[in-house]
Amino acid sequence: MGDRPIFMYEEESQSEKLARKSKETPVFPIAIAACVAAVGVGVYKFNKRGKMSPSLFLMQLRVGAQGVAVGALTLGLIYTMVDQHILKKKN
Repeated sequence: MGDRPIFMYEEESQSEKLARKSKETPVFPIAIAACVAAVGVGVYKFNKRGKMSPSLFLMQLRVGAQGVAVGALTLGLIYTMVDQHILKKKN
């Protein structure tokens, strides 16, 4: 099979991993920013929740933030598929 290893393993810091993921998938930082924005709005609305229990509010906030992130990634996937398959652009 050769002298080359099958998997290349390198120690990578969190910032290096984020930079690599951002270059591979440009929608990834947009999804993270959308999730952070949803959490920011939730933190702002936390004091105005009324009589809703904090645990219920936080569960709903988590589901909303995950939904925003998944939606952003889905839109990025659709954009990539249209760009590569319908418009036939290749790297």
